[in-house]
Amino acid sequence: MSNSFYPKRLNKRSNRLLGKNGNAHKVNPIAERETMESLTAKPFRGSGRLLGLAVAITVLLTGCEAQSDEAASMPPPPEVDVAEVVVEPVTLWESFTGRVASPETVDLRPRVSGYIDKVAFEEGELVQAGELLFQIDPRPYEAQKQAASAELALANSQLDLARSEAGRAKTLLESRAISREEYDQRNTALMSARARVQAAQAALDTAELNLQYTRVTAPVSGRTGRALVTQGNLANADQSLLTTVVSVDPVHVYFEADEQSAFSSQQLLANGQPRDVRISLGGEDGRQYQGELDFVDNHLNPGTGTLQYRAVLNNPDGLIKPGQFARVEMPVAELDQALLVNRKAVLTDQDRRFVYVVDEQDRVAPRQVTTGRQVDDLQVIREGLNHGDLVIINGVQKVFGAGMQVKPQLVAMKESDQGEGAVAVAQELAQ
Repeated sequence: MSNSFYPKRLNKRSNRLLGKNGNAHKVNPIAERETMESLTAKPFRGSGRLLGLAVAITVLLTGCEAQSDEAASMPPPPEVDVAEVVVEPVTLWESFTGRVASPETVDLRPRVSGYIDKVAFEEGELVQAGELLFQIDPRPYEAQKQAASAELALANSQLDLARSEAGRAKTLLESRAISREEYDQRNTALMSARARVQAAQAALDTAELNLQYTRVTAPVSGRTGRALVTQGNLANADQSLLTTVVSVDPVHVYFEADEQSAFSSQQLLANGQPRDVRISLGGEDGRQYQGELDFVDNHLNPGTGTLQYRAVLNNPDGLIKPGQFARVEMPVAELDQALLVNRKAVLTDQDRRFVYVVDEQDRVAPRQVTTGRQVDDLQVIREGLNHGDLVIINGVQKVFGAGMQVKPQLVAMKESDQGEGAVAVAQELAQ
């Protein structure tokens, strides 16, 4: 390329032009002016198109940078746990409030009067039927027994005499040695003697029975209350309350069911459904007992519209106390194909209930549902869901509206399956 292409450089001090090689030339002022005018008056060829291209490139780069900044500022989709709607046959249980009662409750009173010689039990302990609880002073009744025994012996001797006289009177009457009147008198004396023997025997039996009654024993096996009459105090027959004994094994649990639940349960029982019930007691953390229905009342209570049930519950250790509060769960219906979701997935908005469903594009949509009863940690869905729907069970607080993008993590619907086997269940659902 020739050196003429490059503009001359002016050395202001010497008023000379410096060429490309730096050599100085004399400057012609007129030529210099013409050269500068030619340079400024004739632009480079195609400069307009270059300028437009530069502007377009600048706009394009600015837009890409803005889009990149916007994408970088958007948060990633939140992670949520989803599970597939469970479809399986279930038995629906209804919960009722009940009370524990003893099958046998005995207020123990003495049958004979007397002073208490001994209290033979520890208050509140378990006792067996026939075990001695109180001993009343037996001496007066022993004396009565002896007197009754003596009266019986006397009556027997008089009976022997009357029997002999009646026998002789019969022989004398046959030989006409005595009159018929005298014969009848001796026979009457014989019958009176026999009656006196019977009376004496009854008195002896009564005395022996009263003597036995001085030993106050437990009428049933169960737990005793406190001793209300202690040693040395007088106990009046059939009046003084000594203590209370309640049977504890088994115990009864009484509860009342509403009319609809009672009707449903009666249908199940008529169809051969087991009469098992589940019972939990107040004050115990989650422990359940298995009981069995043994009585259903024959009429509804007109005041409450309820039907009374009774369940039998084994209590071998005697820890369950009569009067204790109980929660009874009784089967009231059976569903062949029930739709079930984790109860944590069901949300409430005023008077309606809904769940969040995740579609194939991982977008969230609220779905209004109609719920039924609960089965353990699952909620029966009567309307609103279909088999195969994926619902959010954890992370619903991260969802802010319909159409939101999420990152679903497939887990088991049942909390009991969300332990070590949750991964295997999720993989099975994903296939």
